[in-house]
Parts: sequence; structure tokens; C-alpha cells
Amino acid sequence: MSRPSPQMLKRISGLEAEIGYTFRDKPLLIKALTHSSYGDGRANRRDNERLEFLGDRVLGLLTAEYLFALDQKDEGSMARRLNALVRKEACARVARKIDLGTYLLISPSEVRQGGRDKTSILGDAMEALLAALYLDGGYETVSRFYNEFWQDELQAIMQKGTKDPKTALQERASAAGFGLPKYTVVERSGPDHRPLFVIEVSVEGLGAAQGTGKSKKDAERYAARHLMEKLDER
Repeated sequence: MSRPSPQMLKRISGLEAEIGYTFRDKPLLIKALTHSSYGDGRANRRDNERLEFLGDRVLGLLTAEYLFALDQKDEGSMARRLNALVRKEACARVARKIDLGTYLLISPSEVRQGGRDKTSILGDAMEALLAALYLDGGYETVSRFYNEFWQDELQAIMQKGTKDPKTALQERASAAGFGLPKYTVVERSGPDHRPLFVIEVSVEGLGAAQGTGKSKKDAERYAARHLMEKLDER
């Protein structure tokens, strides 16, 4: 990647201020912020997809380490909590806290389609940012970022029950005299080796909600959880 322009350096300095860390390798941060649409698909672009791959694993390790230290539950309980904390929606919520969408390099057409606030784009960019923090500052730096900006997600998940949300929703629907939840695939995106599913769950008489996950099973669980949350808010 060529040397960043003064305008680009000024742009990314805003994000550095948001997260409280100054990158030594500025091109690495720029790559983390570059969506695949940027440059309108030119073959010589260098986007953040490889960093997403690493960031996903870094996030998984950080979360597993946290749960292992604080959660005395069994493996199944910890796995469910880990899945909730690393999902795209959790990453996107953290991304919105630091206004990450403002700093992304994406195509004008994607901007017009609301790309700066899309859960999938923000989630991917957050994973890429985690990878960049790890590569530039090491495990201590990315761990410090995680401990600061994932606190709301961690506290929320630790306060929730550990029953599988699909089971909990089915039991609730049955107790209220309604039928079984129905799950429908709304969207499937991404390459075959890294798909992303959006699934809607509906219960006649109770409503509907959607969830996003890297597998149909995960997306179904998140959809069920979101519907349960909507019901709790009534």
C-alpha cells in the first residue's frame, strides 16, 4: 500500500482518538477500514477480508479467555455465551459505539445503500480492526481494547439465563397456547467457505424476529433470542 496522504492520516486519527490507541503501521489500519466495494471492484484493491479472518480468531480467544476466568458454568453454557459475544451483531454494536462506520472506505453506491450502518459490514470491519490492533500492538493492546469496549456485551450475556434460546422460545410459545416457532432463511451471503445467514423466526400470535449467524443453527438461535427479547419488552 502506498504512503497515506495527509488527508487520510487526518481521517484515521479520528478513529485512533476514539479507541485510545495510535497505530505505528498506518497502512495496516487503513487496510482494516477498506471494504471490498472500495475502488468499485478494481483488482488491485487491498481490502480487509484477510484481516477479518484473523480478527474472528482473536475475538474468539479473547472471549474464551474471559469466560474461562469468570464463568464457572459447564462447557455447553460457555460455548453458547461465546457464540453470542462473537456474532456479527455484537461486533456491529461495538462498532457503532466507536462510530466505526464513519471511517470506513467503501464505494459511493454502498454508501447510498446504507453501508456505513449495515450490521454485516460493521461486524466484518470490527473483526478486521481487532486483527490490526493485535498485529500492530500485540495481545495486550487488543485485550485492553476488548476489555473496554466489550463490557456492555459481556455484562448483558452474563446476566442472561443459559438455556438454549430455541428451546426457551418453544417452551414459551407452548405455554401460551401457540404453535411451534417457524424458521425461514431470509438471506444467504458470503463465499461458500464463509457464509453468513439471516434467518427469521415467527410464532403466530407472538410475532417475528431475525438473527444473523455464520451457520443456520447460529442464526436460528439469535433469531429466537431476539424474539424472546422483544416479548420481554412488551
